[in-house]
Amino acid sequence: MTEQSTGNDVCIIIGASHGGVNLAFALRKEGWEGEIHLIDQDPNPPYHRPPLSKAHLTTDDGLEKILLKAPKAYEDNNIQLHLGHTVTAIDHVHQQINLEDGSSKKYDKLVLAVGARPIIPPIKGIDDVQHLYPMRTADDVNKIRSAFKQSTEKRVVIIGGGYIGLETAASLKKLGGEVTVLEREERILARVTAPVMSEFFHKLHTDNGVDIHTGKNVVELRQNTNRQEVVCSDGTVYPADVIVMGVGIRVNQELAEEAGLKIDNGINVNEQCKTSDNNIYAIGDCTYHYNNHYDRWLRLESVQNAVDQAKIAAQALTEKNPKYDALPWFWSDQYDVKLLMVGLSDGYDEILKRDESTDDQHKFSTWYFKGEQLLAVDAVNNAKAYVVGTKLIGAKKPVNKQVLSDPEQDLKALL
Repeated sequence: MTEQSTGNDVCIIIGASHGGVNLAFALRKEGWEGEIHLIDQDPNPPYHRPPLSKAHLTTDDGLEKILLKAPKAYEDNNIQLHLGHTVTAIDHVHQQINLEDGSSKKYDKLVLAVGARPIIPPIKGIDDVQHLYPMRTADDVNKIRSAFKQSTEKRVVIIGGGYIGLETAASLKKLGGEVTVLEREERILARVTAPVMSEFFHKLHTDNGVDIHTGKNVVELRQNTNRQEVVCSDGTVYPADVIVMGVGIRVNQELAEEAGLKIDNGINVNEQCKTSDNNIYAIGDCTYHYNNHYDRWLRLESVQNAVDQAKIAAQALTEKNPKYDALPWFWSDQYDVKLLMVGLSDGYDEILKRDESTDDQHKFSTWYFKGEQLLAVDAVNNAKAYVVGTKLIGAKKPVNKQVLSDPEQDLKALL
């Protein structure tokens, strides 16, 4: 048990995305009376990330449409925002952080909500091309949108066939782009889902006019007078007005590492989001935490995880005794398809597909089992399958596979 916090205590949160902002407001709700400082190197007011590759990319709306909180809310809750600032070091001995401008701030409690950054692989010629962008921040979206609008032929090459790459492909296709996706693996979404879902999304994109090429290893980027070229190891060349890099992320764990915190596959935290230092917590994409349901350590890249851990950390920082025990869930929007995913399918040995599609809409769900245990559900345009799946996974009870496989029978019968 830590000492009772007082109105003089200072909590500094590094990172003002979903985890950091939700934590700041949750702290006030839980009764934290001291100072709260939110620091982020992004100069923009904190905003929702999921719409960036989806609706936000396809409109000219400003950030005000996707802000996490209205600017006045920070004022009303006495939460001090420090935007456009970079923390350069954590001095855990003197309990202070150092900033890029040479200043420092003392803390009683520190929370790392530092997230992750896009991987930009060292491809030959990558520094020479003019219009290559990751898809991670609002500034990235502005640059992609601007370069796309200014191009005459609207040719886009997306390197990486994960969810971010595919969502970006769908959005730019909607804007009239000639879109090509290059994936190094033998199927898109290879690292995150089963072949049945990869096949569905491959067909969905090709039916919508996106060119998808798998087994493509990009080895060089060239800048010509009026265009760029993406060169693969098999000699194929793809012209591009805009290149979007979506090959994964790297955890921002350097500050924690230099401060001597325990690092595994991210910043190691306990069930209360506390790091190996009693006064430092971590939440969100950057954390490596134990999941009771799956009985293993995980690092999750999801808004849900960041928000749930923010609530837990706020309770822990205000002397409650919470335990993080959430079931992971995710979502993706592409064209007219809403994919809802719950659970983790790693280690499955059987998949059951329940197809409830109609002539004018895709509607199905895939259920991942390990023996009799339901591990995960992917639901396409099927909120009921997602809700029922969530309850069944949480209950860890056997599922009647015969009822599940028969779309004529009501899913609720499984409960």
